[in-house]
Amino acid sequence: MTGSGRRSVPSPSTPPHRPTRSSLRTRPGKRPRSLPLRGAALVTAAVLSGAAGLTGCGALQSFTGGSGGSRAPLTVMTWAPEDTRATNMPGMPAMAQAYARWVNSRGGIGGRELRVLTCNERNDSRAAGDCARRAVAEGVAAVVGSYSQNGRAFMAPLEAAGIPYIGGYGVSADEFTSYLSYPVNGGQAALLAGNGVQLAASCARVSLVRPDTIAGDQLRYLLNSGLSQGTRDTATDIPAAEDAGEYTEAAEQARREAGKRGGCVTAALGERTQHFFDSFRRLPSDGRAIRVSSVLGSVDQPLVDRTGGAHGPFEGAYITGWYPDAGDARWNPMKRVIRAHAFGDNRIDPADAGVQTTWIAYTVLRAAVESLGDKDVTPHRLSYTLNRGVTVDTGGLTPRLRWRYEDLLGMPGYPRIVNRDVTFQVVRAGRLVAQRQGFVDVGRTLRDVSYG
Repeated sequence: MTGSGRRSVPSPSTPPHRPTRSSLRTRPGKRPRSLPLRGAALVTAAVLSGAAGLTGCGALQSFTGGSGGSRAPLTVMTWAPEDTRATNMPGMPAMAQAYARWVNSRGGIGGRELRVLTCNERNDSRAAGDCARRAVAEGVAAVVGSYSQNGRAFMAPLEAAGIPYIGGYGVSADEFTSYLSYPVNGGQAALLAGNGVQLAASCARVSLVRPDTIAGDQLRYLLNSGLSQGTRDTATDIPAAEDAGEYTEAAEQARREAGKRGGCVTAALGERTQHFFDSFRRLPSDGRAIRVSSVLGSVDQPLVDRTGGAHGPFEGAYITGWYPDAGDARWNPMKRVIRAHAFGDNRIDPADAGVQTTWIAYTVLRAAVESLGDKDVTPHRLSYTLNRGVTVDTGGLTPRLRWRYEDLLGMPGYPRIVNRDVTFQVVRAGRLVAQRQGFVDVGRTLRDVSYG
């Protein structure tokens, strides 16, 4: 990947055909014929070429043994944008591939080899639709742990084929409306509502800088619902370009509207949040101490590290997240898998909210598949078992997850939310740590959102 410091990812490749056991059997009493020298060389070259192809983006993960493995392989897909001018999430497909290597080294999921296909969604509706259509063509059982803002483009093909969408990142409204979507967090809705609750306790006035997009239009209402829990005034809404290189004008307006005392500026611009706060800190000092804030996914530990840590613009910032902070011991199982099976892949950062979401999504997949026992894993059976109430324990990273009708929040625009919890974090000494222990349930705040 250019311009990001990450390694480039090879083009998708089709894995070589592997002969079945039956095709290698010989008739009783017959000795297998030796391959001619030239034929053996060609086979060896094909095997080596295929092995190299398996390491690339889009390749199927090979099954590496362990007990079991006698059942039909389980094929899924994970997609995310890479090499774009806006948000990039290469760690999500990379985490999916590492998860497959790990679970296959332990015998697969219930004796089934896990095969992971990946696709570059490119932050483009056409590419997102292409990824979904490829998932259908490849006969995947589910799309798992993926990122896309283009819900309308990808959900229609998945719904037509009956393929469940498990653990999306939470940036598309369609993830919280489609009957085949099984979200693991409350999405941007929960983050913005929670950010309002977090800021209401400390900020006299709030300026919100958000993308000038259809999805971005909803963020101010969500933030204001949280602010109202602390009887604060509504935030000043400042739309800004999602892919701008600098945000001086928006930064000046945000600081001006934050007021003379006790003001806060919060921004939710995805990957461009860094550019906004860089513009904000370059403004000439006016003597006011304005606290900055954001939500996880727009600001995370890797961004804090890249921008100077304790000496950067995010020191003291309030951050609202979905999950425990990255230093929490509950992430240790994921970190062990990354160390053992990611092979130094620098796309994967355990503090990245995308990587964390993919880990949780595959935890859901594993629980659902294992609940099927000896049955074949099909898209219909996966969605049926999730709808019937399989309960997923994520090791305390989220509440226990379940998607029965009575578990759904039922909020207009986001009826599929089942996880209403957020965490309040703060940057101290350059590290994102818990500002408040435990989870905060924002279900009531979400129900009270007014879009007037």
